[in-house]
Amino acid sequence: YADDERFKFTILPKNVGKRKAQIAAITQSSGDLILNVDSDTTIAPDVVSKLAHKMRDPAVGAAMGQMKASNQADTWLTRLIDMEYWLACNEERAAQARFGAVMCCCGPCAMYRRSAMLSLLDQYETQLYRGKPSDFGEDRHLTILMLSAGFRTEYVPSAIAATVVPDTMGVYLRQQLRWARSTFRDTLLVLPVLPGLDRYLTLDAIGQNVGLLLLALSVLTGIGQFALTATVPWWTILVIGSMTLVRCSVAAYRARELRFLGFALHTLLNIFLL
Repeated sequence: YADDERFKFTILPKNVGKRKAQIAAITQSSGDLILNVDSDTTIAPDVVSKLAHKMRDPAVGAAMGQMKASNQADTWLTRLIDMEYWLACNEERAAQARFGAVMCCCGPCAMYRRSAMLSLLDQYETQLYRGKPSDFGEDRHLTILMLSAGFRTEYVPSAIAATVVPDTMGVYLRQQLRWARSTFRDTLLVLPVLPGLDRYLTLDAIGQNVGLLLLALSVLTGIGQFALTATVPWWTILVIGSMTLVRCSVAAYRARELRFLGFALHTLLNIFLL
């Protein structure tokens, strides 16, 4: 595309991270809409038109497409992550969009209103983590800034993007740690915004933060019972197992795919990561 007049490439002198690279591109751009696509992501031919159609509403500041794993068939882990992405998009993000506020427009494929982004760049660039410039959680932070500025954020399930997902436990663990830090940290930023949003979104924010902590507490309690009394914590196992089967059965029914029953293995993966 180097000879195509429609394209302009900006090569920075050194790797300064995703956030500063985005800012460099945004400040040099002139279009009304900005599409962010990660380097390991392939978008369907109609993604731009479908997201742009959603952005015709001036109240919408950002819109994201549906994420799928391009390397789904590689390993058992990539198959689980593909199902995890389906659930994150078509349950979590879809429910949030129903109430007007997707809480994190995913980086692999998200469109933003340029005029809104320009007004938020200073806050976006200067975010700190433990006193140093933040180098993670860009997508969630930018989405929350959009909500704080009074814009809606949307989900477009028909705009499909396929991205490479971790295929080893080490890489997956590092990814999940980054995402967990981002979720817990940026929840503090979204608290002042929640009263102006639908009450469901307050419930959603509580669930995202408290759910994993309760699972961790349950697992630790079960281990403590086994260590101190030499008895198996059957009630803990039964409750976690029952909730997992209900969740997976609902997902299999909604997706019309039996493979989602196998997503039960993800609960064991969650417990291992915790």
